Amino acid sequence: MPRTAPSTGTHGHHKSLGRYGESLAARYLIERGMVLLDRNWRCTAGEIDLVLRDGDVLVVCEVKTRTSLDFGTPHEAVTPDKVARLRRLAAAWLAAHAARPTGIRLDLVAVLRPRRGASVVEHVRGLG
Repeated sequence: MPRTAPSTGTHGHHKSLGRYGESLAARYLIERGMVLLDRNWRCTAGEIDLVLRDGDVLVVCEVKTRTSLDFGTPHEAVTPDKVARLRRLAAAWLAAHAARPTGIRLDLVAVLRPRRGASVVEHVRGLG
C-alpha cells in the first residue's frame, strides 16, 4: 500500500504555508480594488494561483510565500520559464471562460512570513 506524507510533515507545512500566502494575497489585492475571479485554477498545463480583474484587465497572479530568505527571495523563484508557463495558462483560462479583457497582466505577490512579527506582502505588477 502506498505511503502518504503525514499532514504535519514538510509537504503539509509547505501546502499550508502556500494556502496562507494565497489567502493573504487575495485579501490584499481585493482590498486594493481587484475582483477575484478564480483561485487555484488547474488545467493540463498547470495551475494559476489567483485570477483577478483589475478594471478591464485580466490579472494572472503567482503567489510565492517564504518563511525566510535563506533560499532566495520569492522574486527569484519566478524564472523566465515560469513567466512563459503563466502566459500559456492565461491563454488556457481565457479559452475556458467567456472573459474578454482589454488586456492581460502577469503579477507576483511575494509574501514573507517570518517566525516572529507580521507578514510582509509585496505586489509586483507586470512580470516579464
